[in-house]
Amino acid sequence: MNTPKIALVTGGSRGLGKNMALALAKQGIDVILTYRTQKIEAESVVAEITALGRKALALELDMADISSLDGFLSRVKEGLQRLWAVGTFDFLVNNAGVGATIPIAAATEESFDNLLNIHFKGVYFLTQKSLLMMNDGGRIINISTGTTRFCVPGYSIYASMKSAVETFTRYLAKEIGARGMTANIVAPGPIETDFNGAAIRNNPQMKGYLTSQTALGRVGEADDIGGVVAFLCSDAARWVNAQRIEASGGINL
Repeated sequence: MNTPKIALVTGGSRGLGKNMALALAKQGIDVILTYRTQKIEAESVVAEITALGRKALALELDMADISSLDGFLSRVKEGLQRLWAVGTFDFLVNNAGVGATIPIAAATEESFDNLLNIHFKGVYFLTQKSLLMMNDGGRIINISTGTTRFCVPGYSIYASMKSAVETFTRYLAKEIGARGMTANIVAPGPIETDFNGAAIRNNPQMKGYLTSQTALGRVGEADDIGGVVAFLCSDAARWVNAQRIEASGGINL
């Protein structure tokens, strides 16, 4: 009997993370997904994955609380042993995040530090600690943003943290390569989800403008991203490493 492949997807209760978790399950990969407050939604995703014939587990995680990471990974280890009778997993997808439109003039240390912890410091140290529990030959996918390539007013803090993650990912690929592991970035463009207060969905003018700037003539949907992450976790992507893959429909070309 083959040992199942297992992915840890942060922020998997809704939006892009939910789609990533389901895309991985459809590819035959079991999933541990995290949520911060939406436990009911997370359990619903677990039920969807189970209906696909895969195993899944939902665990609470607040990426802003760096001190909670050790306890979280202890719960991951307990879940791995309970559901799969193993102590390690194969794929880490650092997706969890929050949106915030903050002009530079309005930025505060509090808002800066919150985005720093969630989008960079938390990603850095969760990855560092997870490496001790990951199998050789595994994959790490960090989620970035199109706004590291083009500028959107109000996104200076958010995009700066994602730029740091992109640099970290290249260093990560260099340092874990000896274990046969890869690390890549997936950078979505504008996606119509509830991210950042459903800014695109709730603003027809913004949606229309973004549509006009995109080669494919629409904004993105969650379903446009999950398959890219699933591909990077497949054997077909074994030679893709240290790359930034922008999935944006060709915006701002």
